[in-house]
Amino acid sequence: MSDPISVRDDDGVRLLTLSRPEARNAIDLATQEALRTALTAAAVDPAVRAIVLTGEDPAFSAGGDLSRFGADVDPTAFRFASHELTSTIGLVERIEKPVLAAINGVATGAGAQLALACDVRVASERARFLHRESFLGLLPAHGGIVRLVHLVGLARARDIVLGGDDLDAEAAFRVGLVTEVVAHADLLPRTIERARAILRRSPDAYAAAKRILTLAPALDLASGTTVETLGQSLLVTTDEHRRRLDAARRKQEGA
Repeated sequence: MSDPISVRDDDGVRLLTLSRPEARNAIDLATQEALRTALTAAAVDPAVRAIVLTGEDPAFSAGGDLSRFGADVDPTAFRFASHELTSTIGLVERIEKPVLAAINGVATGAGAQLALACDVRVASERARFLHRESFLGLLPAHGGIVRLVHLVGLARARDIVLGGDDLDAEAAFRVGLVTEVVAHADLLPRTIERARAILRRSPDAYAAAKRILTLAPALDLASGTTVETLGQSLLVTTDEHRRRLDAARRKQEGA
């Protein structure tokens, strides 16, 4: 059996590809475990500075494995398994490195949540977001409703979830689900290019900003500004800040 996640490194950028094209890269238990292992390894490897998630054509991911559903499902066991998948998807937001999605095709269910958990989402012209859980008597899970509201606002989230219309790449861009739409052949080069542009920023500052952005929707202004000030007070003591500040001053003086 082939590995459900393929791993390739490109000068500090790790490309993780969901590799079950025969199942449209649906996330079964083996894929879930392989994805968690791959994300964890990338998170703690100092040689990995950014991560790009994509799927093997023709889909990004068709979501969770439908074999989890059926007449004999035990609710307690189902909730535990669901929490495990939710945790794996949430790991993307907890990694203090840039994580970008290169959405090459259909993203639905848990596959859509995996894409939306990423910091930046670059979509191929072939990308589509499908919200069809209600056709199965279900609702978007694994952050599918809450994350959507945080990204695009309540009104648009209502239209997407309750309206049930599929979103092609351009529609996803218009509502703010994706950062950019590119030609299919340009998807991976453009996403890696975006990753390298992000890597020009301070990694410490990026990590702090990413964590605060994740918290921000749940914070009031006073709590948010307190967290920002605490983060800033730590960053100003770092060698990275002093080095970059000195470089900026020298550039200013030479201008």
